Amino acid sequence: MPIRGLTPSHLCGLVNVHKPSGLTSRATVDVVKRVVRPAKVGHAGTLDPLATGVLVVCVGAATRLIEYVQQLPKRYRATFQLGRSSPTEDVEGDVTVLANAPQPSGEQIVRAAAALTGEILQRPPAYSALKVGGRRAYDLARSGREVALAPRKIVVHAIDVVTYAYPELTLDIRCGSGTYVRSLGRDLAEAVGTAAVMSALVRTEIGPFALTDAWPCENLRSDNMAQWLRPARDAAAALPSVALGAAQVNEVAHGRFVTLDGPDFTSVGELAAIGPDGELVAILRQRGGGRLGPRINLAAASSSLKQRSR
Repeated sequence: MPIRGLTPSHLCGLVNVHKPSGLTSRATVDVVKRVVRPAKVGHAGTLDPLATGVLVVCVGAATRLIEYVQQLPKRYRATFQLGRSSPTEDVEGDVTVLANAPQPSGEQIVRAAAALTGEILQRPPAYSALKVGGRRAYDLARSGREVALAPRKIVVHAIDVVTYAYPELTLDIRCGSGTYVRSLGRDLAEAVGTAAVMSALVRTEIGPFALTDAWPCENLRSDNMAQWLRPARDAAAALPSVALGAAQVNEVAHGRFVTLDGPDFTSVGELAAIGPDGELVAILRQRGGGRLGPRINLAAASSSLKQRSR
């Protein structure tokens, strides 16, 4: 069904979906795909089937902005069971209860959490989608192979203790992309002399996309699309923005450079270019000599669609 005079092939935007537990991220994306077809879809930031919460799905030309959504800061509420371990680092694997496991104090937990903030090195879990020699790590682990992934730099902005009553610990975690929350629980537990498995995970935020605004899969319909399809500009929320006039949008649509009056943009890596209608028309980057050119050109896609619809 058309939305604001547009057919599905014209769609360009983002959907903040509330992924339910037990459903894979791919299956959640397929729900959106059935509603917006034939428009393309893609998601930014996989959630395990155990997890619930914010899953951002990009629609149409906005699929070219997935990397920008992935770079947005994330927030989680994670629950762990201390004194337990599993090969998957969560309750989806075979859980072993440690004999005579220590029961750390609340103060010990807070100190260990603080030590895991900032830029840190994290060893990803063996059961992850990272590739080793061209194969997924979880496939190797499931086949009985020993998987040792190299530590990677991540950024953890804050870890706050929500509740703690041994053995259950719930944390509020704000972090950057590439962070494995279950591995944070693993490392925190090791720091206080025990082990932990993640028993629940809710992603509450990705940048400006909050759980309070997320749409359940069953509420996504073509006749209410105007309510849940968010503008593509939300994907570039972390970038500085600049307003373009109609003539500049036309130049960008044809792949040409533009120069901007006002602030000096030479020190800025990329800019979100906003057209007169308030929509994102391009991601611009420096091209030398004070000129800016499109790295991602949504204006060209929009112009092409308009030509085909005439």
